[in-house]
Amino acid sequence: MEVIADHRNELNAAGAFTGQSGIFDDLYSANTIIGYKRQRVRTHVLKYLSAGSTILELNSGTGVDAVFFAGQGHKVHATDISPGMQEQLMRKVRKHQLGEIVSNELCSYTNLDHLKNKGPYDLIFSNFAGLNCTNELDKVLASLPALLNPNGIVTLVILPKFCLWETLLLFKGRFQTAFRRFFSSKGRTAHIEGHYFKCWYYNPSYITRRLKGSFDVLSIEGLCTLVPPSYIEGFAEKRPSAYNFLKQAEDQLKTRWPWRVMGDYYMISLRKK
Repeated sequence: MEVIADHRNELNAAGAFTGQSGIFDDLYSANTIIGYKRQRVRTHVLKYLSAGSTILELNSGTGVDAVFFAGQGHKVHATDISPGMQEQLMRKVRKHQLGEIVSNELCSYTNLDHLKNKGPYDLIFSNFAGLNCTNELDKVLASLPALLNPNGIVTLVILPKFCLWETLLLFKGRFQTAFRRFFSSKGRTAHIEGHYFKCWYYNPSYITRRLKGSFDVLSIEGLCTLVPPSYIEGFAEKRPSAYNFLKQAEDQLKTRWPWRVMGDYYMISLRKK
């Protein structure tokens, strides 16, 4: 029954993001903190990529990252379960004439055994909590080694079970947001474009325990630990001095305990043994 329920959850998430796909870039492209997050993620990933690397992107969305990495000379196979997101991705590919180095496939990350393009790849990449939309993350992680070249890299951007900024919202009376990650073992419901689906939260230890036999941890960085989450709209514009101070402080603390595990997200990179 859990398999059926998770498949239904994936279908609901696919419907939600397909419904939002046409306006997704417009909704988020002008958000200063989202821009900050993307820059941080890209800087992190590029540390581990050699020239002309091959990338498998999971939950690729509208293709913003796929186009960026292709522009850096890497070959990207972009996968997503949302037909609408895949359509937006391919529009970008055609617009930028990237058809020779960006390919796509409609595929769930819980079904990578059936992926048509199995690589192998130099990097498997998942950005901005796409993997939080499943309670079968263990299944996803188990399928990664076979898709990677020797010494290949996995970089995942995940929502942890504790976020400092969300907890501080308790003092503004936003109790549901402040505690939503604490009591999430059965998933928390999200609502997008009339579709309801569940999300789960995973600490870095969940990933490292399941991959320790096949991977070595390279880096764990907190993301939006001191810089506020992007849904606190207008923070960077209304308080530019505070925003710049918090960016600098986060840069100093991003890999240190406990800051690396208490952000809105964390980035974790591992190398295949």
